[in-house]
Amino acid sequence: MNLSVVTQGFGVGISLIVAIGAQNSYVLKNGILKKHVFITALLCSFLDMVLITAGTLGLSSIIDGNKTLMLLSTAFGVIFLAYYGISSIIKAVKSSETFDVGNDRTSDSLKKTIVTILALTLLNPHVYLDTVILIGSIGSKFAEHQQIDFIIGACSASFVWFFGLAYGARILIPIFKKEITWKILDIVIGLIMLRIASKLVFFAMESHLLG
Repeated sequence: MNLSVVTQGFGVGISLIVAIGAQNSYVLKNGILKKHVFITALLCSFLDMVLITAGTLGLSSIIDGNKTLMLLSTAFGVIFLAYYGISSIIKAVKSSETFDVGNDRTSDSLKKTIVTILALTLLNPHVYLDTVILIGSIGSKFAEHQQIDFIIGACSASFVWFFGLAYGARILIPIFKKEITWKILDIVIGLIMLRIASKLVFFAMESHLLG
């Protein structure tokens, strides 16, 4: 194993994953609520691992050249993110309940959590741009026998980040004992989702015009 390549993979992975986005916002909220924390972190990490591996081993060139696939993914992504964002804002405005964040909150079923993570990950073209195309294209430049080392490094970054974010979010629990804090978080998450959805619309328009 070439530790230099592993380190490069970790650096590339962590630099792209540490950003406020749909996936990270959801992981943070589940961590604060202590809701399916392990599954949330594991599934996000696993999906990143699959996409990074596929991108490094050749999928990046296929997706990068398939505009129809990217446009379809963008359309579904815009619809889902817009719905999620609007729902979060409406919930923040209408909700008047208090939250006991000291206890596990599993009001959402495990199935709903898994479906939400899959949608936030697989229906967001930015995820493909970051993991498959950007990380994948960088990894594919290494010699074949070093690509696995790069993949290990990049995937390790995902596991470290998502598990750190999910379980580290508990530090914020005292802050979220107040209802107003949850309202603010839901509004912020909603705005983030809508911002990403709008960026996807512009992305689709630019891709169509350039195509």
